[in-house]
Amino acid sequence: MRRALPTLFTLSALALAGCGSGEDEAATDPATAEAGAGALSCEEPPALPSAPAGYAAEDLPEPVSGDPATLDATLTTSCGDIELELYAQDAPQTVASFAFLAQEGYWEDSPCHRLTTGGIFVLQCGDPTGSGSGSPGYGYGIENAPETGMYPAGTLAMARTADPESNGGQFFVVYEETMLPTDGGGYSIFGQVTEGLGIVQALAEEGTEGGGSDGAPAQPVSILSVDVDS
Repeated sequence: MRRALPTLFTLSALALAGCGSGEDEAATDPATAEAGAGALSCEEPPALPSAPAGYAAEDLPEPVSGDPATLDATLTTSCGDIELELYAQDAPQTVASFAFLAQEGYWEDSPCHRLTTGGIFVLQCGDPTGSGSGSPGYGYGIENAPETGMYPAGTLAMARTADPESNGGQFFVVYEETMLPTDGGGYSIFGQVTEGLGIVQALAEEGTEGGGSDGAPAQPVSILSVDVDS
Protein backbone atom coordinates (compact mmCIF):
# COMPACT_ATOMS: atom_id res chain seq x y z
CA MET A 1 0.00 0.00 0.00
CA ARG A 2 1.53 3.23 -1.07
CA ARG A 3 0.70 6.39 0.76
CA ALA A 4 -0.36 8.25 -2.37
CA LEU A 5 -3.85 9.67 -2.39
CA PRO A 6 -5.70 9.38 -5.68
CA THR A 7 -7.87 6.20 -6.03
CA LEU A 8 -9.00 3.76 -3.35
CA PHE A 9 -6.98 0.71 -4.31
CA THR A 10 -5.91 -1.84 -1.82
CA LEU A 11 -2.63 -3.40 -2.75
CA SER A 12 -1.41 0.04 -3.73
CA ALA A 13 -3.46 2.91 -2.32
CA LEU A 14 -6.92 3.24 -0.83
CA ALA A 15 -8.24 6.26 -2.76
CA LEU A 16 -8.52 9.66 -1.25
CA ALA A 17 -9.60 11.35 -4.37
CA GLY A 18 -13.30 11.11 -4.46
CA CYS A 19 -13.54 13.35 -1.48
CA GLY A 20 -15.56 12.37 1.54
CA SER A 21 -17.75 14.41 3.78
CA GLY A 22 -16.70 16.39 6.83
CA GLU A 23 -17.45 15.60 10.43
CA ASP A 24 -20.71 17.52 10.37
CA GLU A 25 -21.98 15.22 7.63
CA ALA A 26 -21.12 11.94 9.38
CA ALA A 27 -23.73 9.21 9.18
CA THR A 28 -25.85 8.66 12.27
CA ASP A 29 -27.44 5.30 11.44
CA PRO A 30 -28.33 3.91 14.87
CA ALA A 31 -27.40 0.42 13.67
CA THR A 32 -23.78 1.44 13.15
CA ALA A 33 -22.98 4.83 14.66
CA GLU A 34 -21.98 4.96 18.30
CA ALA A 35 -22.07 7.89 20.67
CA GLY A 36 -18.49 8.98 21.14
CA ALA A 37 -15.46 6.87 20.40
CA GLY A 38 -14.46 6.62 24.04
CA ALA A 39 -11.11 5.46 25.43
CA LEU A 40 -9.22 2.64 23.77
CA SER A 41 -8.11 -0.40 25.71
CA CYS A 42 -5.55 -2.22 23.59
CA GLU A 43 -3.12 -5.03 24.24
CA GLU A 44 0.23 -5.21 22.52
CA PRO A 45 -0.30 -6.58 18.99
CA PRO A 46 1.30 -9.94 18.21
CA ALA A 47 4.22 -10.38 15.84
CA LEU A 48 3.40 -10.77 12.17
CA PRO A 49 2.76 -14.33 10.95
CA SER A 50 6.07 -15.88 9.93
CA ALA A 51 4.58 -17.53 6.84
CA PRO A 52 1.19 -16.17 5.69
CA ALA A 53 -0.98 -18.78 4.00
CA GLY A 54 -1.40 -18.75 0.24
CA TYR A 55 -4.08 -20.27 -1.97
CA ALA A 56 -4.67 -21.01 -5.63
CA ALA A 57 -7.48 -19.91 -7.92
CA GLU A 58 -9.21 -23.24 -7.48
CA ASP A 59 -9.40 -22.67 -3.71
CA LEU A 60 -11.88 -19.82 -4.13
CA PRO A 61 -15.11 -21.18 -2.62
CA GLU A 62 -18.42 -21.23 -4.44
CA PRO A 63 -20.69 -18.23 -3.70
CA VAL A 64 -23.02 -18.53 -0.75
CA SER A 65 -26.50 -19.63 -1.80
CA GLY A 66 -29.88 -19.96 -0.13
CA ASP A 67 -30.79 -18.80 3.35
CA PRO A 68 -29.96 -17.01 5.55
CA ALA A 69 -29.65 -13.64 3.84
CA THR A 70 -27.10 -12.49 6.41
CA LEU A 71 -24.46 -14.07 8.63
CA ASP A 72 -22.98 -12.83 11.90
CA ALA A 73 -19.25 -12.53 12.38
CA THR A 74 -16.80 -11.28 15.00
CA LEU A 75 -13.46 -9.60 14.45
CA THR A 76 -11.46 -10.15 17.62
CA THR A 77 -8.78 -7.46 17.66
CA SER A 78 -6.05 -6.37 20.01
CA CYS A 79 -8.27 -3.37 20.85
CA GLY A 80 -11.53 -5.28 21.38
CA ASP A 81 -14.26 -7.14 19.51
CA ILE A 82 -16.03 -5.75 16.45
CA GLU A 83 -19.32 -7.45 15.61
CA LEU A 84 -20.37 -7.72 11.97
CA GLU A 85 -23.37 -8.58 9.86
CA LEU A 86 -22.35 -10.09 6.51
CA TYR A 87 -24.57 -9.67 3.45
CA ALA A 88 -24.58 -13.25 2.19
CA GLN A 89 -27.39 -12.61 -0.28
CA ASP A 90 -26.11 -9.32 -1.70
CA ALA A 91 -22.43 -10.28 -1.91
CA PRO A 92 -22.41 -14.09 -2.03
CA GLN A 93 -18.91 -14.56 -3.48
CA THR A 94 -17.34 -12.04 -1.12
CA VAL A 95 -19.00 -13.54 1.95
CA ALA A 96 -18.05 -17.07 0.87
CA SER A 97 -14.41 -16.00 0.55
CA PHE A 98 -14.50 -14.09 3.85
CA ALA A 99 -15.94 -17.12 5.68
CA PHE A 100 -13.38 -19.44 4.05
CA LEU A 101 -10.40 -17.26 5.00
CA ALA A 102 -11.79 -16.85 8.52
CA GLN A 103 -12.10 -20.61 8.93
CA GLU A 104 -8.56 -21.05 7.60
CA GLY A 105 -7.21 -18.59 10.17
CA TYR A 106 -5.77 -16.49 7.34
CA TRP A 107 -6.06 -13.21 9.28
CA GLU A 108 -4.79 -14.41 12.66
CA ASP A 109 -2.26 -11.92 14.07
CA SER A 110 -2.51 -9.66 11.01
CA PRO A 111 -2.28 -5.88 11.50
CA CYS A 112 -4.71 -3.27 10.28
CA HIS A 113 -2.05 -1.51 8.27
CA ARG A 114 -3.76 1.63 7.02
CA LEU A 115 -5.85 4.46 8.44
CA THR A 116 -7.11 7.43 6.42
CA THR A 117 -8.36 10.53 8.19
CA GLY A 118 -8.84 13.15 5.46
CA GLY A 119 -11.11 12.97 2.41
CA ILE A 120 -12.03 9.38 3.16
CA PHE A 121 -12.44 7.81 6.59
CA VAL A 122 -11.53 4.13 6.71
CA LEU A 123 -9.43 1.56 8.56
CA GLN A 124 -7.94 -1.03 6.19
CA CYS A 125 -7.07 -4.53 7.36
CA GLY A 126 -6.70 -8.04 6.00
CA ASP A 127 -3.07 -8.30 4.87
CA PRO A 128 -1.08 -10.77 7.03
CA THR A 129 2.18 -9.35 5.66
CA GLY A 130 1.36 -5.89 7.01
CA SER A 131 2.76 -4.36 3.81
CA GLY A 132 -0.49 -3.54 2.04
CA SER A 133 0.52 -5.72 -0.91
CA GLY A 134 -0.48 -9.12 0.48
CA SER A 135 -3.11 -11.34 -1.11
CA PRO A 136 -4.53 -14.80 -0.43
CA GLY A 137 -3.43 -15.81 -3.93
CA TYR A 138 -6.81 -15.70 -5.66
CA GLY A 139 -9.08 -12.88 -6.81
CA TYR A 140 -12.70 -12.31 -7.80
CA GLY A 141 -15.01 -9.57 -9.03
CA ILE A 142 -16.95 -6.67 -7.57
CA GLU A 143 -20.32 -7.19 -5.90
CA ASN A 144 -22.89 -4.84 -4.38
CA ALA A 145 -20.97 -1.61 -5.01
CA PRO A 146 -23.14 1.52 -4.58
CA GLU A 147 -23.78 3.44 -7.80
CA THR A 148 -23.62 6.71 -5.87
CA GLY A 149 -20.19 6.00 -4.39
CA MET A 150 -21.54 6.70 -0.91
CA TYR A 151 -20.33 4.45 1.94
CA PRO A 152 -22.09 5.11 5.28
CA ALA A 153 -20.38 4.85 8.64
CA GLY A 154 -20.15 1.20 9.67
CA THR A 155 -19.82 -0.11 6.12
CA LEU A 156 -17.63 -3.19 5.62
CA ALA A 157 -16.19 -3.32 2.09
CA MET A 158 -13.45 -4.95 0.05
CA ALA A 159 -10.29 -3.16 -1.01
CA ARG A 160 -8.72 -4.00 -4.36
CA THR A 161 -6.23 -2.92 -7.01
CA ALA A 162 -7.20 -1.20 -10.27
CA ASP A 163 -8.15 -4.66 -11.55
CA PRO A 164 -11.87 -5.20 -10.78
CA GLU A 165 -11.15 -8.94 -10.40
CA SER A 166 -8.61 -8.38 -7.61
CA ASN A 167 -10.85 -8.63 -4.55
CA GLY A 168 -9.15 -11.05 -2.20
CA GLY A 169 -8.27 -10.69 1.48
CA GLN A 170 -8.00 -6.98 2.22
CA PHE A 171 -11.04 -5.10 3.46
CA PHE A 172 -11.89 -1.81 5.13
CA VAL A 173 -14.27 -0.45 7.76
CA VAL A 174 -15.76 2.99 7.14
CA TYR A 175 -15.90 4.91 10.42
CA GLU A 176 -17.39 8.15 9.02
CA GLU A 177 -19.60 8.64 5.97
CA THR A 178 -17.34 8.59 2.90
CA MET A 179 -17.70 9.19 -0.82
CA LEU A 180 -15.50 6.95 -2.98
CA PRO A 181 -14.83 6.91 -6.73
CA THR A 182 -17.17 4.82 -8.87
CA ASP A 183 -14.71 4.57 -11.77
CA GLY A 184 -13.72 0.97 -12.34
CA GLY A 185 -16.80 -0.37 -10.59
CA GLY A 186 -16.45 0.85 -7.01
CA TYR A 187 -15.87 -1.32 -3.96
CA SER A 188 -17.86 -4.34 -2.82
CA ILE A 189 -19.99 -3.76 0.26
CA PHE A 190 -20.37 -7.11 1.99
CA GLY A 191 -21.51 -6.19 5.47
CA GLN A 192 -21.78 -3.66 8.27
CA VAL A 193 -20.53 -3.19 11.80
CA THR A 194 -23.30 -3.85 14.29
CA GLU A 195 -21.25 -3.33 17.46
CA GLY A 196 -17.78 -1.97 18.14
CA LEU A 197 -17.60 0.85 15.60
CA GLY A 198 -16.48 3.05 18.50
CA ILE A 199 -13.19 1.11 18.55
CA VAL A 200 -12.46 2.15 14.97
CA GLN A 201 -13.55 5.72 15.67
CA ALA A 202 -11.24 5.86 18.70
CA LEU A 203 -8.34 4.56 16.59
CA ALA A 204 -9.09 7.31 14.09
CA GLU A 205 -8.98 9.91 16.86
CA GLU A 206 -5.47 8.71 17.70
CA GLY A 207 -4.46 9.47 14.10
CA THR A 208 -1.67 7.99 12.04
CA GLU A 209 2.01 7.45 12.63
CA GLY A 210 3.69 10.70 11.67
CA GLY A 211 0.46 12.68 11.93
CA GLY A 212 -0.50 12.59 8.23
CA SER A 213 -3.93 11.83 6.81
CA ASP A 214 -2.92 8.44 5.38
CA GLY A 215 -0.70 5.88 7.07
CA ALA A 216 -0.38 3.18 9.70
CA PRO A 217 -2.53 3.79 12.79
CA ALA A 218 -0.66 5.58 15.58
CA GLN A 219 -2.22 3.05 17.94
CA PRO A 220 -1.31 -0.33 16.43
CA VAL A 221 -4.18 -2.78 16.12
CA SER A 222 -4.17 -6.36 14.88
CA ILE A 223 -6.80 -8.94 14.07
CA LEU A 224 -6.37 -11.86 16.46
CA SER A 225 -9.10 -14.03 14.94
CA VAL A 226 -12.23 -13.90 12.79
CA ASP A 227 -15.26 -16.06 13.48
CA VAL A 228 -18.22 -16.41 11.11
CA ASP A 229 -21.45 -18.07 12.27
CA SER A 230 -22.55 -20.76 9.84
